Order: sequence, then C-alpha cells, then structure tokens
Amino acid sequence: MFHAIFSNCVAEIRLRLGKLQINLHFRSACTNFVLMVLNYIWIAFFLVAFAVALVRLIFMGDTEVFPAIMNSTFSSARSAFEISLGLTGVLSLWLGIMRIGEKGGVVNVVARWLAPVFSKIFPDIPKGHPVTGTIFMNFAANMLGLDNAATPMGLKAMEQLQELNTKKDTATNPMIMFLVLNTSGLTLVPISVMVYRAQLGAAQPTDVFVPILLATFFSTVVGLIITCLYQRINLLNRTLLLFLGALCTLVALIIWGFSAMPREQMDVVSSTFANVFLCGIIACFILAGMRKKINVYETFIEGAKEGFQTAVRIIPYLVAILVAIGVFRASGAMDFLIDGIAWLVAFLGGDTEFVGALPTALMKPLSGSGARGLMVDAMTTYGADSFVGRLACLFQGATDTTFYILAVYFGSVGIRKTRHAVTCGLLADLAGIVSAIFICYLFFG
Repeated sequence: MFHAIFSNCVAEIRLRLGKLQINLHFRSACTNFVLMVLNYIWIAFFLVAFAVALVRLIFMGDTEVFPAIMNSTFSSARSAFEISLGLTGVLSLWLGIMRIGEKGGVVNVVARWLAPVFSKIFPDIPKGHPVTGTIFMNFAANMLGLDNAATPMGLKAMEQLQELNTKKDTATNPMIMFLVLNTSGLTLVPISVMVYRAQLGAAQPTDVFVPILLATFFSTVVGLIITCLYQRINLLNRTLLLFLGALCTLVALIIWGFSAMPREQMDVVSSTFANVFLCGIIACFILAGMRKKINVYETFIEGAKEGFQTAVRIIPYLVAILVAIGVFRASGAMDFLIDGIAWLVAFLGGDTEFVGALPTALMKPLSGSGARGLMVDAMTTYGADSFVGRLACLFQGATDTTFYILAVYFGSVGIRKTRHAVTCGLLADLAGIVSAIFICYLFFG
C-alpha cells in the first residue's frame, strides 16, 4: 500500500514538473519572439544608418556623415549612463514611497473600491473565486505604479484563470479582458515619465501629469468597450453605466475646464494639481503605514534599495537603444523617415508638428525600453518642454507594451490560441496614440 501511494506521488510530481517545464519553455519561446523582433529593429537602425550614410558620402560628397555617426555613439552612450545615474535618487524615493503604500494596505483599499465594477466585466468567473481578489490586486498595483508587485500578481491571476479554463491552449474571455486592461496601461501615477523629464531639464516635469492621465483613460475605456463587444458583455448594465458615465463626465469636465483657460493658466493649474496630488499620495501612504503600525522608515528603505537596482539594471538597455537611435539620427535616416511621414500627413491636409514623436508611439507596443529610449531621444533632440518632447512622454504613458505582456502572461500558462486579445490590445493602443495627439494639442499646442 505504501509503495502504491509513493508511486502515485512520484507520478503526480513528474506530471506537474512536466507541465511546468512545457509552460516555461512556451513562455520563453514567446518572450524570445518579442526579443527577436526588437533584435531586428535594433539591427535595422545600424544597417539602414550605414546605407544612408554611404549614399550621402558617395553621391552627395558628405564627408562629415561618418564622423558624426561615430561621435554620436560616444555621446549617446555617455548620455544613457548619465541619465540612468541621475534616475537613481528619484527612483529610490518613489519605490520607497510605493512600498509603504503597498504594505500599508492602499492596494487592498483600491481593490475593494473596484470590486463591484470588475465583477460585471468578468461574468464567467464564479462568484467568490480567489482569482477575483488577485485580479483586483493586480489592477490596483498597476494604477499605483507598483510594477514589482503587479507582475507577480498578474502571473498568479493567469494561473488561477487557467484552472477555470476547459481548453488549456485557448485564451478564455476573462483572460483576454484581463490582458487588454493590462496592456492599455492605465496608471494614476506616471512616475517614470516625470522622472525622465526632470532629468532632462524640464521646467515643470509634472506638467504632463493630467494629459497622460486623460490619454491612458481613453486607451483603457476603448480597450474595455471593444473587448466587451467581442465578448458580448452587456455594456448597458447599471453598475457599468454609472461607473463609465461618472468617469467620462469627469474627463469631459477636465477637458472643458482646461480648454476654457488661457495657455499660461492651464500650465499653472495642471502643474499645481499634479504636485498636490503627488504630495497627497505621499502623505496618504505614510498615514496608511502608520495606521497599519508598520515601521514606515524601514519599509521605505526596503523599497528604496530596489530603486538603485532598477537604475543600474536599465543602463545596458538604455545604452543599446540610445546608441542605435543616435546612429540612425546622425546618418540622416531619422530625418528621411520623419520627413516622409510629415509629407504624407501634409498631403492629407493635417498638421505635421506631432510627427517627430511618432517613433515612440510605434515602438511602445513592442518594447518598453525601446520606447523609453525614443522618448529620451525626442526630448534631447527637440527639448523636454517642446511639443514633440511632451507628446513623446504622452505616448510613453498612454499605453503599455502589448506584445511583451501578451507573450509573458499567456506564455506562463501555455496559451497558444489568443483569439481576439491582440486585436483588442492594439486597438486600445491606437486609441491611446490618437487621444494623446489631440490632448497634447489641447494642452501644449
């Protein structure tokens, strides 16, 4: 009898290890696919730059182009390191504050507030199932900018959703809704974007706070509505109507109020609101930590240590992408690309001022680090307080890395058939890009 029990246990362990290995292999394959796409883009930056520079040298007699390219490699690498080094202090500050909020129970409070709404958009999840709480925790952590807490919760939520899945290789409706709301990038505190603006000398780093909030709102709402239509979820439900109606009314009032202000007053009000809101978050998190009777100081130090590690970790990625972009720009290839898009926009009768920021928008669904590099490049080239520099920040904050998130989350549970997840995610990205352009013209045009 003991031998039989032992044999069954061994068989069960082997089965689970086999499934784990398959899931890990698939997750690795999906992630490698995204990295492969980024690899080709990175290679293209250099090869296209070399070809354009060669044409300029041979046919136009431009002997300065290759020295300019080599100088850009050194200056871009130095800029990447200086930016990463300058981020250390601010990242340590905010990751420390966020850790206080996390342990102080702020995430749980937000989750409880969202519970009535999210129960309507996940009708296929049984009432009282543990995955509901995990999903709420993930969304709440994302909205508060707690990336380190959000990712483990997201992976755990996908595992729990997979337990409810009858077709293990096919994404369910709750899985797709969960992924689309993640890729739409809704966040209340776009700390990283404001940190980069401060590092690059913006007069008011927080002046993009309200515009980013509006752009990511439109991205999330469009993603939600499109996914509901695909899944035939009743959008006329009273709870959903009240929630979406209240949010849309608030956003409409914000846009109406700002559009009625003179440009100077708009900048002052936007920056003041952002600063008061951010200071309020710090105070709220500290009070929540005191209420939970945690050691606020030690908790802050614990989170701040991650800030230093994060700043060091992004150095290679920032160097890689900024050097590639620097070479691409120094060769003249970036100008050809932007001028070509600008010509097409002008031919169609549109304003071309926003075109310089489009590379950030096009890169964002593929790579967060790539889009970050293009955002930094736009602010460095045009100025942190220029229209293009600010619009690049809006593009960076409006959406998330759709393909990467889909690969990691679906790959973690072995999902191969994604159904309408990619379509809904990309349409949400498009909504974020379009709304970011209009909002940037409203605030800074």
